[in-house]
Amino acid sequence: MARIEIKMADVFLFETELTIRTADLNFANHVGNDTFVSLMQEARTRFFMDMGYSDLDVEGKGTIMTDLAVVYKSQSYYGDRLKFELGVGDFNKYGCDIFYRATHAENQKLVLEAKTGIIFFDYKKNKVTTIPEGFMARFTRPV
Repeated sequence: MARIEIKMADVFLFETELTIRTADLNFANHVGNDTFVSLMQEARTRFFMDMGYSDLDVEGKGTIMTDLAVVYKSQSYYGDRLKFELGVGDFNKYGCDIFYRATHAENQKLVLEAKTGIIFFDYKKNKVTTIPEGFMARFTRPV
């Protein structure tokens, strides 16, 4: 079976810890894939908040997730503290990718690597818009 590979960000710019709750467990008593997507969203929300943004207001523009790729490396169980590290890259005119790496906080065992593609969106006009210059400037250096 072919496996997807994610070329991860060279640098992670933000980290946060999330503790696994009972509600995060599936029928097999470990964290399910649907919950990991929610945990990634929480980590991304914290990342944006740390920069003074929200999903609906990045310099006056909203965001929409366009794609998601996750590669699971190990399981996680009730009470585990997971460290999520986030990076940003692969910029284009309308958006970029956000990269995620989750590890067990206690032993740094890799749990998952993932990326989400985001585009910027003008909700008032209901259309895709260009990436905010200030947002991109935070992560790119002039050549």
